[in-house]
Amino acid sequence: MAQKPLIRSEGEQLEEVLDALQQQQQVEEFAGWDTGFANLNRALDGIFPGLYLLIGPPACGKTALAKQLLDQIARHNTRPGIFFSFSDSKNELRIKTLARLSAMENREIRRGSAYLLHWYGMPKAHHTSADQLAPSWEKLRRIAEDARSWLDLIYLIECDRSANLQTIGAQIRQIDAEPFVVIDDCQRLGEMNRTLPARLPIVVEQLQALALELKLPLCATWPDLSPKNEIAPHAWSDKVAGADVIMVMEKDLPRTTQLTEPNVAITLHIVKNRGGERGKLAFDFNPAFAKFVETE
Repeated sequence: MAQKPLIRSEGEQLEEVLDALQQQQQVEEFAGWDTGFANLNRALDGIFPGLYLLIGPPACGKTALAKQLLDQIARHNTRPGIFFSFSDSKNELRIKTLARLSAMENREIRRGSAYLLHWYGMPKAHHTSADQLAPSWEKLRRIAEDARSWLDLIYLIECDRSANLQTIGAQIRQIDAEPFVVIDDCQRLGEMNRTLPARLPIVVEQLQALALELKLPLCATWPDLSPKNEIAPHAWSDKVAGADVIMVMEKDLPRTTQLTEPNVAITLHIVKNRGGERGKLAFDFNPAFAKFVETE
């Protein structure tokens, strides 16, 4: 008796597919993971496995936005997040999260360095009882405790000069569930004897291969160091073939003048998007709180 072929045609599976779709009773606005940003969710259709390249000039908030994305994806989707940093220390990244959650300025939290921040907002040192802590530090501690459930999903890794895609891939594989991965300042992975423009396509191709191999979403930040940011946002889509999504950050100077300092208006240009639409989104960025807020 002939065995039934292991390979089944699409027509053969059509009824099963339609039945499965019919059983999905909940109507979703987007299909992928929730970024925590409503407009970004609609533009990207959520987060899927693949390479997301985040480009912007120095001091525009690339690291803060990448860290906020990672935190919000972990919180809203109960997914692990791994942040690989070539520049900021773990404590700097922790302070960014604490500032955003508590509405306490970065500098206020840094002034608490005598407490030797041991874990997100858990002061450790001179004061042993909660009633001896200043109200602001008690607030910080309480907010951090409230966030513990999703902070338990976050992993921060400081990268030195020996870090490469092989070591990064090995660390990612230590996480059981499919994580959201951020590699900040990914240009450090390229051969340092090459120029930045020469490194870009090579590094992007390697990152895309890693995201494809591990079947996970990977967000990598890249600096725009061109004089006066002379590269137009849409031009980056021609420079990078491998990324699934390319997002370019640009300071909106006219709108910034309408904001209270130190807030900065940021336009996020989605110049390449294999899973959805291209366009641009408006954000207000408060560096003191390391926080991005979408604007209509």
